[in-house]
Amino acid sequence: MDAARVVVVDDNVVVRSGLVSLLEASGIEVVGEAGDGHTAIEIVRRVRPDLVLLDVQMPLVDGVTAARTLSRLTRVIMLTYTEDPRIVREAIGNGASGYLVHGQFSAEKLAEAVHGALRGANPLSEAAVSALVGALREFSARPEPPGAGSDAEPGAEPGDDPPAGARVPEPRGPSAPADEGARRVARFGLSARELDVMRLIVRGRTNVEIAGHLFLAEKTVKNHVNRIYAKLGVTSRAAAIAQWMGTAGETTR
Repeated sequence: MDAARVVVVDDNVVVRSGLVSLLEASGIEVVGEAGDGHTAIEIVRRVRPDLVLLDVQMPLVDGVTAARTLSRLTRVIMLTYTEDPRIVREAIGNGASGYLVHGQFSAEKLAEAVHGALRGANPLSEAAVSALVGALREFSARPEPPGAGSDAEPGAEPGDDPPAGARVPEPRGPSAPADEGARRVARFGLSARELDVMRLIVRGRTNVEIAGHLFLAEKTVKNHVNRIYAKLGVTSRAAAIAQWMGTAGETTR
């Protein structure tokens, strides 16, 4: 098996050099280094690595902003000291496949995270998991705005889809799950089966677990997941959850 090819991005030269040493000792090939997001994008476009390890706070272009472009070119794992839940959510919403916090992983765990991300996993430090769980709870607890009892916006025609980026209020009462599914299907265009798969993705289920739960072949589940990614405009499970739950692209500035 060919060694994973990685670009390391951190404005702290000491931290960056340490990461390079750890990765190379684990058999991972470092094909580029950068100290800011702008240079990182240039390098990634040129060398086409398998994955980028990306810091958050950097000059010129910060890591969260750079993740939006880099995630369209390759897989991205945020690797930073920053534990701010808002930054975690925005980084994931911008396409990062994982989020690791320095001091919460060993050299062995870092190598496992790299290889896992290349297989489609989403490595997350405890702080990142807490941030995403918090986002889900906030979304579930979000109250209905005044006048939300009506399904249509003032002036809207029955059956109109909500405007792009609009927050669809969570309905109340026994029919809430069905209404929620219908509204999100209308927004993203998911089929009934894709909706089943998406609900299990939000619960953290793997493709194998989803296949067993829905009595489908794993290859069929992978096809559904890929179609869901395309419809939601994302490239990773974590970004799909953020988009689905309405936390993608929340600004932190």
